[in-house]
Amino acid sequence: MITNALSVDIEDWFQVGAFENTISRDDWDSLEHRVEANTDAVLALFDESGVKGTFFTLGWVAERYPALIRRVADAGHEVASHGWDHQRVFNMGPDQFRADLAKAKAALEDASGTEVTGYRAPSFSIDRRTPWAHAVLAEQGYRYSSSIAPIAHDHYGWPDAPRGAFKPVAGAELIEIPVTIAKFLGREITAGGGFFRLLPGRVTGDAVRASNQSDRPAVFYFHPWEIDPGQPRVANAPLKSRLRHYARLGAMAGKLKTLIGNHRWGRMDAIAAREAEKLA
Repeated sequence: MITNALSVDIEDWFQVGAFENTISRDDWDSLEHRVEANTDAVLALFDESGVKGTFFTLGWVAERYPALIRRVADAGHEVASHGWDHQRVFNMGPDQFRADLAKAKAALEDASGTEVTGYRAPSFSIDRRTPWAHAVLAEQGYRYSSSIAPIAHDHYGWPDAPRGAFKPVAGAELIEIPVTIAKFLGREITAGGGFFRLLPGRVTGDAVRASNQSDRPAVFYFHPWEIDPGQPRVANAPLKSRLRHYARLGAMAGKLKTLIGNHRWGRMDAIAAREAEKLA
């Protein structure tokens, strides 16, 4: 039975791509922070289910809540990088990306007491516009990335990227493990996040099984704010953004428990090591 990757992108409700043009970064510290309580709820859910996962975490969060990051590591989960403050990679140049990686890695390692070897780009923002990004990750010593969504989407996507693990930089050990793609009514979508909340759980379950039947581990992701139906509402955000962000938050925890119970899950670093062996 194949072990699949259970991943959590740790960011607060106001740091998401849907609100990036509505809420200023300058206001983040003045807003209600709910990331600590929500991540603790995810830790409790994982403990109850007996699973370990990878927490791709913003350096911004680690700097403000180091004890939370230590709790994640002490519970046996992997702490990996989600960049500093959720800037999309395709909006940065190589030098800015390099600085973002270094700042986040320092905060995460200081907080967790563990080495950070994995990275996920905010909003899956490594794509054909960033041909230099994987080389920077390899140069900085990352062993794996899970930063590509091999679909077409209005916020992200690299449709012609491989669906399984691959080595993006010749001569480097770095491997990229794209998020798993599901299918619904003829459309390809990512297996996780808002699509998981909105659609029947079987859609993601079928994607996990299809990936495993192709001898590939599935990569599933979600955010701590997605199990928090009581979070503040951003009334002045675009309607599409509000629908994406707030739809079916109350159903998320139950759907997660079902999905986790139906498949085998583990940390991305372990899965990346196994995939690297296959590619050697």
